[in-house]
Amino acid sequence: MRGGGSLTFKPPGPGGQRAREGRAASGREGEEGRPQAGTEGDEERPLPSCCPGEPPSPLPQPSRSRNVTRRLKSIKNIQKITKSMKMVAAAKYSRAERELKPARVYGVGALALYEKAEIKAPEDKKKYLLIGVSSDRGLCGAIHTSVAKNIKSQVTALTDAGKEVMLVGIGDKLRAILQRTHSKNFLLNFKEVGRKPPTFGDASIIALELLNSGYEFDEGAVIYNRFRSVISYKTDEKPIYSLETVSGAESLSIYDDIDADVLRNYQEFTLANIIFYSLKESTTSEQSARMTAMDNASKNASEMIDKLTLTFNRTRQAVITKELIEIISGAAALK
Repeated sequence: MRGGGSLTFKPPGPGGQRAREGRAASGREGEEGRPQAGTEGDEERPLPSCCPGEPPSPLPQPSRSRNVTRRLKSIKNIQKITKSMKMVAAAKYSRAERELKPARVYGVGALALYEKAEIKAPEDKKKYLLIGVSSDRGLCGAIHTSVAKNIKSQVTALTDAGKEVMLVGIGDKLRAILQRTHSKNFLLNFKEVGRKPPTFGDASIIALELLNSGYEFDEGAVIYNRFRSVISYKTDEKPIYSLETVSGAESLSIYDDIDADVLRNYQEFTLANIIFYSLKESTTSEQSARMTAMDNASKNASEMIDKLTLTFNRTRQAVITKELIEIISGAAALK
């Protein structure tokens, strides 16, 4: 056919006369009823679907099954890892909780003199030191983020009050969070924290490096996560003071027989005690948070596995049903 109308398929008449007339009119050889390319008014028609009455599928069923199988395998491997990490964290948590009880004596005893003597830094003292306690390991929820948020808020408040604030980071995770916004405030940073249970020797090394850094601070605070229960912790802080601030306290000035070396040794020992206590509290909080996080991750992986298994079964069932229909249709056509 020619003309501006759309091409349609019509069955040939008796003897094939209409088909011969159509071929003669078009001037081309072809199958009966085939639309001729280049004819004016032709419209593009969509490709036929594999299943009548359904839109063409963006992804073939076998390819979809392979994708679901790969995802299932990947999530199952991740679930094995999270379950293993939960077991390791549970073992480390049990040990950390046992060691925390005697370590709390260090924290309480270290602050006894500060509380009894009511030591406070004078208002004209401007140098403030913040020590943040974290670790080098992640996958433990908001343990490191909570300490970083507390430090950021205190830095902003102290800077607005006209004080010079310096930071000491214990753990690489805290440095990574604060490096972009507070890199100019960092004085020291200690790595290799969290691989092994902290000891008093580790705290002594940190305190000694801080005292030998040459920075003369007036007062400060150690910010850490205080352990409360297996599912709960709280970001807390302990005050620290310099030797000059301690020796200049009014409550201690009435004693004439206090040697300067005694105060210096006490100040160094107190700083190491507070750091050791903070490390123990943070380690216990971190292991409990990691154990909870890995347990939640394992549960989420189980839910994803159930959903993907259901999707895989439905896809497989659809493929089998389609093949059965094709077999039955072929058998019926042969009869």
